[in-house]
Parts: sequence; C-alpha cells; structure tokens
Amino acid sequence: MTVDRLVRIFAGLMILLSIALTHYVDPYWVILTIFVGANLFQSGFTNMCPLASILKKLGVPV
Repeated sequence: MTVDRLVRIFAGLMILLSIALTHYVDPYWVILTIFVGANLFQSGFTNMCPLASILKKLGVPV
C-alpha cells in the first residue's frame, strides 16, 4: 500500500470512529472529527500531512 492510500484509510477510520464515540460515549468526541477534517482541509492547500511524513519515515512506499 502507498502512503496516500494509507492516509485516506486512516482519516476515514478516524472519522467513523469519532462519530461512533460521539454517539455512544460523549458528545465532545466530535472534536476529533473536526480535527481530522481540518487536517484534511489544510493538507489540500499545503500538500503537507503529518501522518504522511510519519509513514514515509517508517519506510512505507510513496
């Protein structure tokens, strides 16, 4: 798997997980959804993603 695919999979998983936690545990978990969305938004403009940088350093193929 490439870095781009793993970033999209991880972002989608985090959004789904935070929505479930918001519904079943505590409404403040929506902050995680907002954080992930804001990170995706800024990544679209700056082409810089912290998770992608970490995965590249771990040796995941680009």
